Amino acid sequence: MKKLFVSLALATTLAAYAVAQVNLPLNGPSSEPAPKKTRPTSKMLTGTVTDKSEQPISGAVVYLKNSKTLVVKSFFTQENGSYRFPQLALNTDYEIWAEKDGKKSSTKGVSQFDDRSAPTVNLRIDVSK
Repeated sequence: MKKLFVSLALATTLAAYAVAQVNLPLNGPSSEPAPKKTRPTSKMLTGTVTDKSEQPISGAVVYLKNSKTLVVKSFFTQENGSYRFPQLALNTDYEIWAEKDGKKSSTKGVSQFDDRSAPTVNLRIDVSK
């Protein structure tokens, strides 16, 4: 009798374990694998350069300095004051600032820990006399 009770307890435990291991979705099994999340391999920095009255500044030079290599890239703003720096390394910090007619914006930073694929940094230059 004792042997039968132990065998029954063992069978019940194994059956409960087997049931617990089945993970089926509520709408039934799917033959399609779950979509993989892809990580970006680079980021694009965009923004707008404006004056203190929020008007866009065309033709300002925007500088982007790589904090690892100290290489500086530049971009002339468009008519609407916009700029962009595509294909930036993910694991690098950057400094960015703008200049126009001898006036300079404050320097801002873009951290390697900013996980956005397209961060926006707007810059302001006081171009008044």
